[in-house]
Amino acid sequence: MTSLFGGKRLSKAALRIESYGTIDELNSWIGVLRDQDVNAKRKDILLAVQDRLFTIGSMLATEPGNTKVKIPNLHEDDVVFLEEQIDRMDTLLPAMRSFVLPGGHPVVSFIHVGRTVCRRAERLVIALHQSESVDPLVIKYLNRLSDYLFVVARLAAQELNAEESLWIPQMEK
Repeated sequence: MTSLFGGKRLSKAALRIESYGTIDELNSWIGVLRDQDVNAKRKDILLAVQDRLFTIGSMLATEPGNTKVKIPNLHEDDVVFLEEQIDRMDTLLPAMRSFVLPGGHPVVSFIHVGRTVCRRAERLVIALHQSESVDPLVIKYLNRLSDYLFVVARLAAQELNAEESLWIPQMEK
């Protein structure tokens, strides 16, 4: 058992606990990404993402309806910020014509792991939202963050001169 902010006790296997635990895991992966030399120019952005993930974790760790616990808020501007970063990086990349296989360089692989953890966190929060109220902005932020990480992976591959392997579906022979 563990306690939410506000005192309510839940099983450590509860979906709410799994959700904010996965946000914590994602935050750790963002820290790994921030520590990579190729991401030095993105350090401040990644720090801002980590701050927002702590906010999301706090939101999920607070007993629903508890207004006595003071936690920071997530804002639409946080989502807009990610969208602006995606658009800026997209101008530096060739157009996507195929799915890209994760990999090509260890750093690119780390970014893709972070992206997939983000997608898992998003799925868990959506599942939680189906049974309890979760601020829809959390889901929106996680969705945009996974897209941001995908674009960062592509840009890092370009900056590292790593080969981007395209997925070529193997049709029946």
